[in-house]
Amino acid sequence: MKSAKRPLWKRLLRGVLWALLIWFAVTESMVLILRFVPPWTSAFMVERQLSAWWHGEKDFHLRYRWVPWSKISKQVPLAMVASEDQKFPFHHGFDVASIQKAIDTAEDGGRLRGASTISQQTAKNLFLWGGRSFVRKGLEAYFTVLLEASWPKRRILEVYVNIAELGNGIYGVDAASHAYWHTDPSQLNSYQGALLAAVLPNPRRLHADRPSAYVARRVAWIQQQMAQLGGTAYVTEKHPPRPRAQP
Repeated sequence: MKSAKRPLWKRLLRGVLWALLIWFAVTESMVLILRFVPPWTSAFMVERQLSAWWHGEKDFHLRYRWVPWSKISKQVPLAMVASEDQKFPFHHGFDVASIQKAIDTAEDGGRLRGASTISQQTAKNLFLWGGRSFVRKGLEAYFTVLLEASWPKRRILEVYVNIAELGNGIYGVDAASHAYWHTDPSQLNSYQGALLAAVLPNPRRLHADRPSAYVARRVAWIQQQMAQLGGTAYVTEKHPPRPRAQP
């Protein structure tokens, strides 16, 4: 006697559970591989290259070359942490206090500001696309949790400084250091690191090699924060002291 066929809802539920399991296995495998293997590209690089082809930007040239942590001046990751995410060594992917502050500011009539951590930005740049949809933000949170659970903090920061967009078609500290100053990333000083961090909010309009008055003001503030964080030990020590400076 044949067994009764499972109800449709049970088959659908089984299919959904299998799909979720496969999704988790694939994405976690990707994250684990990239803990040890340098990314050959990123989702944002692919998106930018496709956009250039679509809009006929014949002069566009994407520049990117991976460089390991040991060959990067620590002034660069320090400047990015000082500018973007001073609690980076201590949070688990999300800065809850900054998120709440941004919400409160928006509710009071102010402009809604981003409160993304470096972990979130790494997840977004590496795996996702631009925009502000709820789907993208949800996936960003998912990949952020995977990164924080699977990578040490140094690896997150190493990948971030290598894939962050630092100019039109310029991705990562190696491409930026050669494009702007014709030098290796290991030779960059605190001022140059602060310049790179200063253009991160809008790297296609702000220029590290031709800083505007706005960029110059940001550079001065970033350098002040770098000093107050205690210098490069803040991004090289496993357990740095809590920051005195606040974003």
